Amino acid sequence: MNRRPRLLILIVAYNAETTLGAVLDRIPNSVLLDLDCEVLVIDDASTDNTFDVGRAYRAGRPMLPLVVLRNATNQGYGGNQKIGYHYASKEGFDFVALVHGDGQYAPEELPRLLEPLLCGEADAVFGSRMMVKGAARRGGMPLYKFVGNKVLSATQNFLAGVELSEWHSGYRLYRVSTLENVRLASNANDFSFDSQIILQLIASDARIRELSIPTFYGDEICRVNGMKYAGQVFREGVRHLFHRWGLLQQHWLRPVRPSAPHYAVKIGYDSSHTQALSRIPAGTSVMDLGSGDGAFASMLAGRGLNVTAVDIAPPVVLDPQVATIRADLNQPLDLPLDDVDCITLLDVLGHLDSPESFAEELRHGLGATPRLVIVTTANVAFVVTRLMLLMGQFNYSDYGVLDRQHNRLFTFRTLRSLLEHAGYDVLEVKGIPAPFPRALRTRWLANLLLTVNRALIGVAPRLFSFQVMVVARSRPHLDELLAIARSSADVAA
Repeated sequence: MNRRPRLLILIVAYNAETTLGAVLDRIPNSVLLDLDCEVLVIDDASTDNTFDVGRAYRAGRPMLPLVVLRNATNQGYGGNQKIGYHYASKEGFDFVALVHGDGQYAPEELPRLLEPLLCGEADAVFGSRMMVKGAARRGGMPLYKFVGNKVLSATQNFLAGVELSEWHSGYRLYRVSTLENVRLASNANDFSFDSQIILQLIASDARIRELSIPTFYGDEICRVNGMKYAGQVFREGVRHLFHRWGLLQQHWLRPVRPSAPHYAVKIGYDSSHTQALSRIPAGTSVMDLGSGDGAFASMLAGRGLNVTAVDIAPPVVLDPQVATIRADLNQPLDLPLDDVDCITLLDVLGHLDSPESFAEELRHGLGATPRLVIVTTANVAFVVTRLMLLMGQFNYSDYGVLDRQHNRLFTFRTLRSLLEHAGYDVLEVKGIPAPFPRALRTRWLANLLLTVNRALIGVAPRLFSFQVMVVARSRPHLDELLAIARSSADVAA
């Protein structure tokens, strides 16, 4: 694109008549001249002369691309940002930089903070007062705020699985297209907005970059109720955690343009993939139905097995030794099954239109020779799902038991019954614990929860199993049995 990037400098202001002019004066000329830049001041229904100060500033500097707006009623800190970001989207800006009208954040830092966005290295840039040890206190941050910031940021990092140095700085720059992919309108209008938008960025896999900024505390009035704010952001962090685990869907955390779900191979701990892998005999010819990106098939091939990966889309993570077949498992099967010893259906049956018909058709295709079939699926009777139902919650999510891609959900009994009625001998039924190591970055906690979950499965597998694994063997179809009976009769005659 042969044009200068468009930048909106959004100044949110409330009762800032004594500081707004100085903040505008401090915007670097390099930003105003090098970029296609506009400054937007939104006065949030101040009770002083903030709006008049902004208009007078604009009148005195007609060459400055300055727009001054005023909310008819107070929208709150978050609500004011929403209006500004909506303006940036409607007016076609590439980037938006949030600056406070009280002068707490230095406009002089804008050129440096813009660099990761302009270079395409980040989708959001946060100015952090905590990156340089001791800088926040030297800049006048009160001790109680410093301690509260550190403790709350550490808690939020733990819940969200990230490592940001600060969650509570108001100096932020965004790529506008990134903001358009999160549900800003669903966020609170108060100060918890800033934490909510971080959680939304994490959920949408946005690239966040932190850069150090100087700390300045003057005589501005703090309008944050600390205890109420801490409680709000903690609750939002817990909701994000449950959303990430697939336990309690939060629509406000879903990107506007969600990416296709990626089902990672769960190896290195007690999981459906680990258990299935241990049930496949050495030297076996395996067909992995619904192979996804082919990672599990590649793992099998790496162990010297003869593997064929089957999926509607071509696998992308493949060992060169893996054969591939493109097939829609919801359509009539036409697969070369004669030389296959083992079929794996890992987290597949629940995604099919008619699992019963598929299981019967597969058995028919496997012929007279019994073949090993390994099936895993989510357990809808998992204790967390039961508790959610008890509380009136039934929220589909991108992952987990209530995966929105599921067409069918199973319990131990219904999965076993399906396979038995379709003509398979069930050899083993096993409960699989929740994939805590995948969901948690804290290894010791993940391993502890995994151990507890395994112990509980030993007591009540139908209640505490996150997934169900069934190892079965196909029986000959009636056509095959009739042919065998006729052949035996001919030999006996």
